[in-house]
Amino acid sequence: MTSLNAIQLMEVFPIFTSDLAEFIHQNGETAVFKAGEVLMRPGQFFKSAMLIVNGKVKLYREGEEGEEFFMYFLERGEACALSMLCMARNQFSTVMAVSVEETEVIMIPIQLMDTLMKSYASWYHFVIETYRSRFEELLTVVDQIAFKNMDERLEWYLQRQAAAFGKDLNLTHQQIAHDINSSREVVSRLLKKLEKLDRIKMERNTIHWVG
Repeated sequence: MTSLNAIQLMEVFPIFTSDLAEFIHQNGETAVFKAGEVLMRPGQFFKSAMLIVNGKVKLYREGEEGEEFFMYFLERGEACALSMLCMARNQFSTVMAVSVEETEVIMIPIQLMDTLMKSYASWYHFVIETYRSRFEELLTVVDQIAFKNMDERLEWYLQRQAAAFGKDLNLTHQQIAHDINSSREVVSRLLKKLEKLDRIKMERNTIHWVG
């Protein structure tokens, strides 16, 4: 049983009907992850779908040589489309998910997926909307990688971070390099370029996004 009752679940997930919210309240399990804790990793088999109640999660795609690339955030009221897809197809995860801050999730066992899809139209619509929004976001990521140079990718990355965390970003140059699969030296050079263009202001341990 989750820590949230049906009414609270409907506040976090407005698309849920009362009967679906009550079903999840009765059958889901609450889990809390500390900042920096791994929620899923490549090669993991999913036993539960994850719904984000509070907090924020970063998803990374891992390359063949162990390099990582930041894909998108999962936030309150959202679910991991990839975990749902892997569960439906009985496949292992190909991404890593790390909590950015303390994050509360609801775990829904895999054996309940057929019941949810067949018995609750609002769950079906929630899953479809989750797939759609994540697909659109992934298309944007692909466009950035395929068609943008590194300084444009960096500016887009900082814009996304500012939208998620506010304009004062506590990011090191190494963290940014890790997220966009670049080097610290390249990131430092491009940040100075953005500062000259008045897109950002750099202070000690803080990057202020001007936009």
